[in-house]
Order: sequence, then C-alpha cells, then structure tokens
Amino acid sequence: MRGLLALMLIAPFGGNARAAEILVTPTYRITVSERCEEGVVGCDKVSYVGVNIKTGKSITLNGKSVMVMCADGVTPCHLAYYEFKNGGVRYSVFPDGRLTV
Repeated sequence: MRGLLALMLIAPFGGNARAAEILVTPTYRITVSERCEEGVVGCDKVSYVGVNIKTGKSITLNGKSVMVMCADGVTPCHLAYYEFKNGGVRYSVFPDGRLTV
C-alpha cells in the first residue's frame, strides 16, 4: 500500500548541493543530504536520516536523486525527487516537502 504524508518544509530544497534538507512530520524529523561534489547533477550518494520525535529511534537510508529530463530527453533539468529503498519499501522525498512511502 502506498501512503502520502504532507510535511512541513524547514529548509528549502534546491539550494547548495552539500546542504542538508530538513523535513518535519508529526512523528519524524527527516534530514536529506547529498554527498556528491558540488556541480554534480543527479547525485547517487544521498542520505536519509529519519528520527522518531517521540522515541528518538532513527532509520538511516542511502539513495539517489531522480532528475526530470529537459525537452531534448537527454539533459537533466531539475530534481524530481530523492529515492530511498529499505527492503521492499520505497521512500520518495519531493522538493515541495512531500514524502511518499
């Protein structure tokens, strides 16, 4: 089953590629960080750290950025979302602050 959860965006996406993006849900504080060199488009070294606000337990995942292609179908234009997998569960974090699980 696929769920959708609206998030409050604390730090805007699309800034410095090395900056961490922080999202807060009613239950989790999620930090997404790109670990690629500055200027790299389509980073495949992205980390997700979700900390349960109530219990302090955390989950750390590695993932990648998924890009939207430009009109030529070859050149990456902008970030579509970040993708993380944990077994059979896929987490997608979107630039507008949405999280799908």
